[in-house]
Amino acid sequence: MRTAPFIFILACYYSSASVYAESGEKMNFEQCLSEAKATRPGLVIKVEMKEQSGLAIYEFDIRDNDNRDWDIECRADTAEIVELEEEVFATNHPKFVERMKIDFNKAKAMALQEYPGEILEIEFEIEADGLPVYEFDIRHDNGEVIKVEIDASTGVVHEVSRELWQIGYE
Repeated sequence: MRTAPFIFILACYYSSASVYAESGEKMNFEQCLSEAKATRPGLVIKVEMKEQSGLAIYEFDIRDNDNRDWDIECRADTAEIVELEEEVFATNHPKFVERMKIDFNKAKAMALQEYPGEILEIEFEIEADGLPVYEFDIRHDNGEVIKVEIDASTGVVHEVSRELWQIGYE
């Protein structure tokens, strides 16, 4: 059983290294993993590499000891934690409802209007400042996967990134 996490980490590292090896960009997978686990100790259940505003970002999904899921984003070039979000499993979660003014169907329609395609995954997240966001992973016809976050308070597109790869559980 201990072999599986090691293989998982190796697969993530070599996948990211091959994606950015040609650019000469420094990759800090091990440092990012260590920083993410120090930020929220627990079990890493998924790792993504994405490109956001020209930066390579690792996103670690960690399930903590209280069975809460966290998304922790780390810059691949500096190993700096740049974002911490708590995942909630429904829009009726008290932290989500507290500031939500845009319902799910409206947010979904807004995301698809801006970025047409097939929705692959939906997450409900609470940003570090308490802001609730809908996150939609949308696959375009060309196969590219775009992650779109819609502010559940205002309906504004909060963040957009391009997913390069993902390993782990949904």
